[in-house]
Amino acid sequence: MADNQSDLVILGGGSGGYACALRASQLGLSVTLIEGAELGGTCLHRGCIPTKALLHSAEVADTARESEAFGIEATLTGINMPKVLEYKSGVISRLYKGLQGLVKSRGVNYVQGWGKLTSPTTVDVDGTTYTGKSVVLGTGSYARSIPGLEIGGRILTSDEALELAEVPGSAIVLGGGVIGVEFASIWNSFGAEVTIIEALPRLVANEDEACSKALERAFRKRGITAKTGIKFASATQDDQGVHVTLEDGSTLDADYLLVAIGRGPKTDGLGFEQVGVAMDRGFVTVDENLQTSVPGVYAVGDIVPGLQLAHRGFAQGIFLAEHLADQSPAPIIESGIPRVTYCDPEVASVGLTEAQAKAQYGESAIKSIEYNLGGNGKSQILGTAGFVKLVALDNGQVVGVHLVGARVGELIGEGELIVNWEADADDVANLIHAHPSQSEAIGEAHLALAGKPLHAHA
Repeated sequence: MADNQSDLVILGGGSGGYACALRASQLGLSVTLIEGAELGGTCLHRGCIPTKALLHSAEVADTARESEAFGIEATLTGINMPKVLEYKSGVISRLYKGLQGLVKSRGVNYVQGWGKLTSPTTVDVDGTTYTGKSVVLGTGSYARSIPGLEIGGRILTSDEALELAEVPGSAIVLGGGVIGVEFASIWNSFGAEVTIIEALPRLVANEDEACSKALERAFRKRGITAKTGIKFASATQDDQGVHVTLEDGSTLDADYLLVAIGRGPKTDGLGFEQVGVAMDRGFVTVDENLQTSVPGVYAVGDIVPGLQLAHRGFAQGIFLAEHLADQSPAPIIESGIPRVTYCDPEVASVGLTEAQAKAQYGESAIKSIEYNLGGNGKSQILGTAGFVKLVALDNGQVVGVHLVGARVGELIGEGELIVNWEADADDVANLIHAHPSQSEAIGEAHLALAGKPLHAHA
C-alpha cells in the first residue's frame, strides 16, 4: 500500500488507540496511528499514572508520619512538591519512552498531528489525507467543568492539580467520584485541610453502598470532611483564596478549588457528525462490535458510553483489532471490568453491586456476605481496616466482589476471574491462599459464603 494508505487508520493514541494499533500490527494489518498530543494519551500523561505516582508519594508521607507505631523513629519534616513532581515526571517519561519504542518496533506508521475525520475512510492531518479500509476513533476525554465556572488561578481541574508545585493549606474538592476522592486523599496526606462537596447522597456513588460508607468513615477518621447531598452554587476567587457558595446558602473558603465532576468525550470539531457518526450527548454510540452508525468506522475508549477506564480502552482496542482481523473475539462484558479507586483506603470492585444484583435477579435470589479485614493477618500487619464483600445468587454463583482496604486494588484480579468465570462459593473456598497474605481474605469470604467460615463468626 502507499504510505498514506493502510488497513487501519486510528485517530487517537491513548489507551484504546495504541492498544488497537499494537494488536492489529501483530495480526498482520497495516496501521496508521495519529495523535496530536503525546502517545499514551490522558492515562499516561494526565490521568492514571501521574495520579498514582502522587498517591504513592502520599503513602510514603503517611508511613513516615506514622512510623513510630511500627517501632521506627522517623520524622516527616515536609513535602518537597518540586521533587514530588520530578518523581512523577520520571515515571511518566520512562513509560512514554517504552511505549514509543513498542510502537516503532511493531512497524506502526505513527503520525504526530491533529487529525479530523473527513469521510468513512479518511482522516486529514494538516492537509495530508490518510486512508484506511477501516477507521478507529479514539480521541479520548477532557476534564469537565460547570457552565459559568471558569478554570484558572485558584480554580483547577485535575490537569492543573497534577502540576501544582505547592501543597495547599486548604482545598475544596467539587465531586466525590474517583478523581475527587483520590486528590482529597493525596492532599490530606500532604497536610492540607480538605473538604469534598458531592451532590449525590454518597461518595464513589457507582460503588456498592457498603463501600461508600466504609470510605466515608475512613475519610472522617483521617480528617477529610465530606458534604454529600449538597449542590454547588457558585465560586469566586481573589488573592486570599476561593470562596464557594452551596445551594443551601452555606459558604466555604479555601486556598484552592478542584473541579472533579468527571470527564467529557473529546469529539467536538473533529468531523464525526459531518461524516454521519451518530452521537449521544457528545459520546459516540456503537454496536456490540464497536462499530459506529457509519459502516467501517469504529470507536474505542472514553468517547464510547460506559466506564471511563484505561483498561477498558485497552480491552476494546484489542477486541477491535482481533475483530477486524477476523479472529472472532469474545465480546466485552462491561460489568466484568474491574474498577479501582486508589485513595487511602483503596476501593476495588468487579461485577454487580448488591443493589444492581437485586434489581436484575430479584431480592430473594441474592445473598451477600462481608469478611472483615480485622481477621486477616497481613491486613493487621499493614494496619488497615476494611472488608471483602461478596454478592452471590442463591445457587452460590458469585456475581460481585467488592473490597475496601489498603492495597486491595492488587486483589481485584482474582475477583475478576471469580466473577467472569462464574465461580461458585465452593469453587473458591476449596482453593488455597498463601499465608499470611491479604488474598486470604478472598478465600475466607468464600469459605463464609459456602457456609464453612474459618477465621470469621458464623
